[in-house]
Amino acid sequence: MLIKRLFVATFTLVLLLLSQLSHAQGKIITGTVTDSKDGTPLQGVTVSAKGTTVATQTNATGAYSLNVPIAANTLVFTSVSFVTQELLITGNVVDAALISTTTAMENVVVVAYGTRKKSDLTGSVTAVTAKDFQKGSVNSSEQLLQGKVAGLEVTTGGGAAGGGSKIRIRGAASLNASNDPLIVIDGVPVEGNGISGSANLLNTINPNDIESMSVLKDASATALYGSRATNGVIIITTKKGTASKPQINFNAKASISQVNKYVDVLTGDQIRDIVKNTGKSNFIAMLGKENTNWQKEIYQTALGFDNNLSVAGKTRISDGFSLPYRVSVGYLNQEGVLKTNNFDRFTGAINISPKFFNDYLSFNINAKYANTKYQFADEGAIGSAVNFDPTQAVLSGNNKFGGYYEWLQSNGVLNGIGPRNPVALLQLRDNRSNVNRLVGNVQMDYKMHFLPDLHLLLNLGMDKSVGSGTDILDSTSASSVLSYTGLGRKSIYEQKKLSKLADAQLFYQKNLGGGSAIDVLVGHGYQDFFTDDFINAQRYLNDKTIPGTEPVDSFLHNGFAIESYLGRVNLTLVDKYLLTASIRRDASSKFSPENRVGIFPAFAFAWKLKEELFKSVDAITDLKLRLGWGSTGQQDGINYSYYLPLYYKAMPTARYQFGNTFFFPYRPALTTKT
Repeated sequence: MLIKRLFVATFTLVLLLLSQLSHAQGKIITGTVTDSKDGTPLQGVTVSAKGTTVATQTNATGAYSLNVPIAANTLVFTSVSFVTQELLITGNVVDAALISTTTAMENVVVVAYGTRKKSDLTGSVTAVTAKDFQKGSVNSSEQLLQGKVAGLEVTTGGGAAGGGSKIRIRGAASLNASNDPLIVIDGVPVEGNGISGSANLLNTINPNDIESMSVLKDASATALYGSRATNGVIIITTKKGTASKPQINFNAKASISQVNKYVDVLTGDQIRDIVKNTGKSNFIAMLGKENTNWQKEIYQTALGFDNNLSVAGKTRISDGFSLPYRVSVGYLNQEGVLKTNNFDRFTGAINISPKFFNDYLSFNINAKYANTKYQFADEGAIGSAVNFDPTQAVLSGNNKFGGYYEWLQSNGVLNGIGPRNPVALLQLRDNRSNVNRLVGNVQMDYKMHFLPDLHLLLNLGMDKSVGSGTDILDSTSASSVLSYTGLGRKSIYEQKKLSKLADAQLFYQKNLGGGSAIDVLVGHGYQDFFTDDFINAQRYLNDKTIPGTEPVDSFLHNGFAIESYLGRVNLTLVDKYLLTASIRRDASSKFSPENRVGIFPAFAFAWKLKEELFKSVDAITDLKLRLGWGSTGQQDGINYSYYLPLYYKAMPTARYQFGNTFFFPYRPALTTKT
């Protein structure tokens, strides 16, 4: 019995010792988590030991206590709307001050092939984030920037639904070629010529999917885009997954648009009074009895509806492997203030950003799809509504010209020089298009295990668009009677565009200490663009199924490619002096083999005067002296090797005549405009 009691006591003592030993294998870490902006304690922040499943959350005062394994050396702090932070365990107390994602976005600017802290910029770059975008009814991406960037002009060409805008950065640079800036979407430069059937290429990007837009304005900032950067660059970054539980966002907007003021014109009664007092009897006989407000007949109160749904979050698959994601869909329907005008858009976007090996290897997968449908109105109706006779009725009371009143000569023949009935211009023409676009890319970023300061970025991208449409002019319309001898007209078109991109960049980023750092980039890129055009035009009788003439077909295929090498060095000295040097070599197939290569260097220097001369002046928050120089190129407007299409209209004498045919001259010396 004594031996049994002794055994039980010994066994209990061993268990207690093992328990104490097990407890000794861990260590208690405490601390407080606050907001870096104002020091407010943060509740609900997840604190975990990196590489383990050990985790806890902060309480109402921002405090936490965590028993971590002896081998753990890093704590990870994660919270919704804050940047994830990792801190080394250097003692028993580890405090953290988290930076909000909004603040982080505001302090970091997307530049050519990378990002920079706003305070370290040497070129002229303006970044606009989602919280600063233009508010209200915004249907197209460029409208987000209206009035937000100095030197950027966004003007709308008209009030058509889904209509395009003219974008100019620091004015126009060319008299003949395009002055549109280069657009880069998530690392994929896109062609700026648009697609047939779309009034605005940027309409295919849902504004609700955009996180930020950076406008690169001077040559030192844009030179890394070489032969396509003369007109500036706009870099669009779309939204990505978040480091949090799934968040569902839905927003719906309704809008009303109308013409604020009509052009002042005489009424029917005023016209009759003037003609009766001053005109001849034959003029008086031509007057009608109506008081038609033609502007009111062609305009309408336009309704718009915009609905967007997104789901974003982050899924932790296993240790060292997490999956941030974002999926969104959107639907927009916008009527035009001009009757028969309508714009319809469906968009879908997905972003997946898986990370492996404790974030040493990461992928960023983007895909954005859009389907847009346009119903175009004949804008000639606007001028006709101002000029047409207000004494006449909209309808004539007979079957001529689709039942719409038109001016006739005394012999009953249609007046060919008079204005057309504006309502007829809208109702007797059916012009529609359908555009599908897919922009996507896959980026792989690998941070070298043997040298974390060195990382490799591979980028494979694609931009594919298909635009098609029909333009039908009714055979009873006045235009058909005048131009097509009573036959209607039907035009069918289709355009396909495909661009493929392959980029590779190697980055070396090293903090040298004492406020000094170096950032080196070398890269190689290839991108090609191909376009197929098909146009079919035919005329028909009153019955659209009966052909009036044989169809006329045309088909065109063209394309070009660019191969590039680039490099850049950013040097920061004692957090006061900033130096940037870059160079890009572009070879474009638009030019002859002897003249395809263009070299585009750039240099920039910045001195943080605030940190040196005005450090103690609280009234000055930021003051910087910046100097920059760079070379950029322009190859738009040159569509075929050895020729100058930009001389087609301006200089017809630049062509050679053989018989009755004019040929464009062979110009092998043509090269990129700089």
